[in-house]
Amino acid sequence: MTISSSLNAGVAGLQANATRLASISDNIANSSTYGYKRVSTEFESLVISSRGGAYSAGGVRANTQRLIDQRGPLVSTSNATDLAVRGRGFLPVTQATEVEVGNGASNMMLTTTGSFRTDSEGYLRSNSGLVLLGWPALPDGTIPSFPRDTADGLEPVQINVNQFSGEPTTSMTLGVNLPATDTDAGASGDVHNLSVEYYDNLGTSENINVTFTPTVPATGSSNEWTITMTDSATDPAGTVIGEYILTFADDRTAGGTLASVTTVSGGPYDPATGQLIVDVAGGPIEIDIGQIGESDGITQLSDAFAPVSISKDGSPVGNMTSVEVDANGYVHAYFDTGITRTIYQVPLVDLPNPNGMVALDSQTYQPSVDSGSFFLWDASDGPTGDILAFALEESSTDVAGELTAMIQTQRAYSSNAKVIQTVDEMLQETTNIKR
Repeated sequence: MTISSSLNAGVAGLQANATRLASISDNIANSSTYGYKRVSTEFESLVISSRGGAYSAGGVRANTQRLIDQRGPLVSTSNATDLAVRGRGFLPVTQATEVEVGNGASNMMLTTTGSFRTDSEGYLRSNSGLVLLGWPALPDGTIPSFPRDTADGLEPVQINVNQFSGEPTTSMTLGVNLPATDTDAGASGDVHNLSVEYYDNLGTSENINVTFTPTVPATGSSNEWTITMTDSATDPAGTVIGEYILTFADDRTAGGTLASVTTVSGGPYDPATGQLIVDVAGGPIEIDIGQIGESDGITQLSDAFAPVSISKDGSPVGNMTSVEVDANGYVHAYFDTGITRTIYQVPLVDLPNPNGMVALDSQTYQPSVDSGSFFLWDASDGPTGDILAFALEESSTDVAGELTAMIQTQRAYSSNAKVIQTVDEMLQETTNIKR
């Protein structure tokens, strides 16, 4: 029995070391595979209780575990949609074949890095057939609330590279200086005109035409102007969308700044913000003319009419030029008009025990009972790290360490083989007793 158990222990040792060599060879073979997580092999003894003073060898058993939570070094690339997770968390992905079938929600898998590029349908897809998942943004660029404990809200990130985009103008600022001498008695009373471009809901260029008419008194100075606004897109053309009477201060401390604004027509003036709202053909526009007593809007100084600072939001129709993912997982589309729109948000998935996940092909993993329930975090929020663009994660394999372990395994394998050889010789001697 003792000799037989020695033989069994030797065989178990060969099997265990063969398993360890298999994991080492797998690690070395994938030392250049982006996102690969090395496999660790540990041995545990099998103890069989001894009875009657005789010892029986139990042998050894090999246990393998993929160290999914172990991260490799990050390397920079030239592709904006090469993504790597810096810190804790995983990128949600799915198989491109499931997206192409389109028979329902895609099965979520997890990975720590991926080189994604747009395919013929515009999906961000890796060479291994993985499609990046994310939450779609609303037309205004905000991300609605999605459930965080399920992948139901995630969709394949699809980039329409031929997309056009235009932003309507919703606010503008008028920084204009009006000549103080035009409100003096005996002045000519000339009207000053200003045309301010804006973009309507279809990205078409329109204009708000503004006229500044001074009030010329019989004596002294009135310090008063009438501002009239018309919209080029309004039918009939020249319809007044707002008329206001501006009075300016002439004292030593606040001279040249607005003293009061009287609304004749149009939206009321808000002295707290310095804004008024007028309705153009495409909708309301907030116009900032400055607060009472402040010099950041319309002023009345000197003898020159000067539009010193005219600004507005919105943009004409433009073509998409590039797409980038920021550290918080927001996917931004850039247009040649200079505007940027948020189109998706890629969350980071975290689990209590990442090493308990089921390992699949292409460095992807699936949550399991052993890994615990997952939660979808905003990148850089909670326990998760951030997402690094223009980067990929290298293999976590340490080739030098694996080669050292290979030498140890080879020696251990040879020693177990020697045990089997010795047991064989002993059994041969036992057989020879009968002769």
